[in-house]
Amino acid sequence: MRPLGKQILIFVILVFLFSSLPYFLVIHAGHLSVGNGMVVGFLMWCPAFAAFATCALLKIDAATLGWNWRPTRYEVWAYVVPVLYALPVYVVTWVAISGSFDFSKFADPLGTAFGFPNSPRAAALLLAIPLYAVLGVISSAARALGEEIGWRGYLLPRLVQQFGFTLGCLISGCIWAVWHYPFLLFADYNSGTRPAFALTCFTLMVISAAFIFGWFRLKSGSLWPAAILHASHNLFIQAIFDRMTAPAGKALYITTEFGAGLVLTSGAVAIYLWTRRNEVSSGLRSSDEVRVLRTA
Repeated sequence: MRPLGKQILIFVILVFLFSSLPYFLVIHAGHLSVGNGMVVGFLMWCPAFAAFATCALLKIDAATLGWNWRPTRYEVWAYVVPVLYALPVYVVTWVAISGSFDFSKFADPLGTAFGFPNSPRAAALLLAIPLYAVLGVISSAARALGEEIGWRGYLLPRLVQQFGFTLGCLISGCIWAVWHYPFLLFADYNSGTRPAFALTCFTLMVISAAFIFGWFRLKSGSLWPAAILHASHNLFIQAIFDRMTAPAGKALYITTEFGAGLVLTSGAVAIYLWTRRNEVSSGLRSSDEVRVLRTA
């Protein structure tokens, strides 16, 4: 087997091996909140654990994971892009489907949490959302980083080296999507739509996201924009927009990570960045490639 193929295969095997315990615990309980969310937090770090273990087993320099932090416009765009592809989906749904916008559902618990139960809307707009946007994304990044160390820090550059940008992103997206399937099929990781529909939409959205995340990872030469993008996606969609949306009409078939809306908008962004694929490198510097191939 070629050196990079060996590195890829061992990593993928270890990811699913390390994930087997959280898979079991969530499926056994039937819900993602088992262990007060710590089990899912552990799962999100399994790709990082697999990356570290593979590097140790094959004596790969961990510098190839893309640790370099060079604040650039890519970090800013990584924060903004999920809002750009998600917000239009929700706004169109809220306008088109009567009763689908339920700001009270989002605001009421926050008004109580912040000590202003009689002014929940003000508390949500002036306190909760700004704090989510600043501190919430930091908290979200702490979990997202675990995935990104594995998926974009370790796996993607090696797939791109082996297969090129298009096939590398496609394969990474398929693996990333399948990694979520046990929760989607056997637990409550679903918005409530038909399983086949949810599975299809989720898979297509994740593959689109793999192109977006991958482009930012390779264009910047760092895993940090991908981690910020992942954190922003989870925060704004799951913690804010989904909580403002009521299951009126067919709203859930358009919104959430299991609806058709994000497939279309994230797909459009992915296609645009794919047309700029010639701007990116593999993400492994020449000196890194030499170290990898000599030690694998």
